[in-house]
Amino acid sequence: MSKSAATPKSFESALNELEGIVEQLEGNAVSLEQALEHYHRGVGLLKYCQETLNKADEKVRILEQGSLLPLPNTEPRG
Repeated sequence: MSKSAATPKSFESALNELEGIVEQLEGNAVSLEQALEHYHRGVGLLKYCQETLNKADEKVRILEQGSLLPLPNTEPRG
């Protein structure tokens, strides 16, 4: 499987790779063909990151439903 089609191992690794791609594209040190390949990979990584964040957000929402209680007021009285 080529690097452009490989699924990231984790959110953090996808984010790191995406940051590296942005740096390379901003540095203008790549050919047009390489830039297009990087852009394609970056779009895939961005989609992966967005989906991962959406899943995490949904899990948090499920956990919050009725299971979290407000903290007691701990402000000092004066």
